[in-house]
Amino acid sequence: MRETTPITVARGDGIGPEITDAVLHVMEAAGARLKVEEVPAGEQVYRRGHLGGLDAAGWGSIRRTRVFLKGPITTPQGYGNKSLNVTARTTLGLFANVRPCVSHHPYVRTRHPRMDVVIIRENEEDLYAGIEHRQTDDVIQSVKLISRPGSERIVRYAFDYARANHRRKVTAFVKDNVMKMTDGLFLKIFNEIAAEYPEIKADHLIVDIGAARLADQPERFDVIVTLNLYGDIVSDIAAQITGSVGLAGSANIGDACAMFEAIHGSAPMIAGQGIANPSGLLMAAVMMLVHIGQGDVAARIHNAWLKTIEDGVHTVDIFNRGVSRQRVGTHAFADAVVERLGQMPVTLPTVGYAVTARPAYESGVRLSPRRKAVKELVGVDVFLHWPGGNPDELAGLVLPVATPALRLSSISNRSQKVWPEGNIGVFCTDHWRCRFLAPEGVAVGHPDIVELLSGLARAGLDFTQTENLCNFDGKSGFSAT
Repeated sequence: MRETTPITVARGDGIGPEITDAVLHVMEAAGARLKVEEVPAGEQVYRRGHLGGLDAAGWGSIRRTRVFLKGPITTPQGYGNKSLNVTARTTLGLFANVRPCVSHHPYVRTRHPRMDVVIIRENEEDLYAGIEHRQTDDVIQSVKLISRPGSERIVRYAFDYARANHRRKVTAFVKDNVMKMTDGLFLKIFNEIAAEYPEIKADHLIVDIGAARLADQPERFDVIVTLNLYGDIVSDIAAQITGSVGLAGSANIGDACAMFEAIHGSAPMIAGQGIANPSGLLMAAVMMLVHIGQGDVAARIHNAWLKTIEDGVHTVDIFNRGVSRQRVGTHAFADAVVERLGQMPVTLPTVGYAVTARPAYESGVRLSPRRKAVKELVGVDVFLHWPGGNPDELAGLVLPVATPALRLSSISNRSQKVWPEGNIGVFCTDHWRCRFLAPEGVAVGHPDIVELLSGLARAGLDFTQTENLCNFDGKSGFSAT
């Protein structure tokens, strides 16, 4: 008897318990070699005061098994509660989100019968870091963080995935025409790494037109790699245009752990009715089985699922008169898959997975050697909460505070320059950025910034935030506006 693999399972909220039961039933019938550790997660755990939706015992189980199959979770509204998905991805270092989006024409209605796209999304950085501050009465900021190692890991993972799965092209989605530094860094790294994979075609698109083309002509794409927020949006678009988000599973991959989940939510409006489609979580379970080296069981389940879809045995979300033959509920659908274990689809392509001794999705992503840049402090941006609306008046208050080492260079409001010679038509809030720069040839240090801030405080000006302005290797490390 072959060794069993321990996994952690959380049934989740809403339809989660129903679809998890169905998926566990299919895996057991297919001969999956698993030792399941169940942990509570979601609303019941939030109510006990655990703001991340999982208690210490749950985290301990995941770190022990290193594999987490998770039903959909409901995050209670209100300050303090954090999405378990986001928390797990960052806490466990699950840097890569992998979402295959495949059409099953003609059995699932879609306008794109030849679609077969994999979305690979960076999972830990970007605006999903959740760093937000209320700065003034009018303005709240959210910080977008993009790192070189984070970008390199996800881009290299995408090319490694493409190579391992015989994919022909990797496309980056970015918005570097606006966010020239953050998205610009991601694209720069993409181009550097693409050169190491000459057999794989590489291109990039601005995310807005990229998403439009994906929705209209998905057959143009193969593997898409992108940043966290864009990837969340684009992968839902891609899953929906295959026919239903209810059919899509996803893998969240790190160096030490992996989490597998359906991409849909907990759907409390249909919970308990026995009509939910378990396919998304079942496809996530297939990815999990491949990950733990049980590709034989994964293929057995996937082909049986394809045969079920092909035979027209459908849940209500994909039921289509004239194509579907039998409308079934959650557990009847799982039973139909079990009945077809060992069978192959006739029209839809069959699938096969390698049986490996170690996780097939284990990242092992290598990073380039880190090099320390020459960093030079050249100024500071000081953000003020000032309720007045006249930039010239604000300049009159700030100019006397400027020091010989740090001179007032400009004032902007919501990134628009308003002093000197600013656009008089700019609508101004109570959130102002005053840029101070060192004169040519003058060295500036942290004590100079402290002196400047002390002067602003004495003048009664409320500074809410500062950002040091630095050059790196002689090149500007900050935006011009």
